[in-house]
Amino acid sequence: MLKAIRAEAFLVLGSLAFAFNGIISKLVLTDGLSAWRLTQVRSTGAFLVLLVYVAIRNGKSLLTTRVELPWLAAYGVIGFALVQVGYFIAIGRMPISIALIIEFTAPIWIVIYIRFVKKKYVPQMMWLSLLMGFSGLLLVGQVWKGLTLDGIGVLAAFLDAFALAAYFLLGEKLVAIRSINTLTVWGLGFASLVWAIVTPVWSFPFKIFTEDINLLGIFKDQTLPGWVLISWIILMGTIVPYLLILTGLKQLSASTSSVIGMLEPVIAGVIAWWWLNETFTVLQLIGGAVVIMGIIVADRARRETR
Repeated sequence: MLKAIRAEAFLVLGSLAFAFNGIISKLVLTDGLSAWRLTQVRSTGAFLVLLVYVAIRNGKSLLTTRVELPWLAAYGVIGFALVQVGYFIAIGRMPISIALIIEFTAPIWIVIYIRFVKKKYVPQMMWLSLLMGFSGLLLVGQVWKGLTLDGIGVLAAFLDAFALAAYFLLGEKLVAIRSINTLTVWGLGFASLVWAIVTPVWSFPFKIFTEDINLLGIFKDQTLPGWVLISWIILMGTIVPYLLILTGLKQLSASTSSVIGMLEPVIAGVIAWWWLNETFTVLQLIGGAVVIMGIIVADRARRETR
């Protein structure tokens, strides 16, 4: 019981870190860095930092087998590269809350996969938690105000949702056979390789590191150098939340973990309301409460299946 509560705490903290990172990333994207390049610098920077750390502590732990390698490659390309680029394209073309709502249809696809592809039993309470969580997200995102959404942004957000579902499912499988640190290194490594091929490093707009980037919203009179914001995205917006999520996923199922991840849009909405002066209505507050209730129901469903 205590382990499960701790795992849930890790997942909540991971959602908080990812939500705050969405705001920081929005600042960098607004300044002109493309979603592709931001994904590249995020993946590559996080990979190099974590690789050095793990190599110093226990380099032999990075060794793998031919059987594991294809799974690690799929985990890196889908769970890191596609999730990140889909997310950045979506938030660059749509409001963050709307993009996150589409992204967090992932728990629905996970449960559908478990029930109809793997033919496993899914408790009715888990279906109820999904309904509550998604309904709450619709209220948070005020989708009735966004009927004319950017087409590319919507496609990117759904790509992100399917990739996120795969990330949780592959992660659940791989954390059972590998340490969290080495799994993250391999995932980021394959993602970095993809971006090195698609967007060569020598054409990277390195000037972004020395540019002063406006912080917008309540901090619109303040700027920070690009390297400070990008360092945050790499360390606190990538390495820390990924490790937190995998730590939680090691104790909980992919379906339960992804439902808890629905907190991210709610937290992102609160931060955007505070930082970027985005409005937060009574209906959005109700939606946030419904999401939290859905997560509580998901937790009860998890306990019933054990």
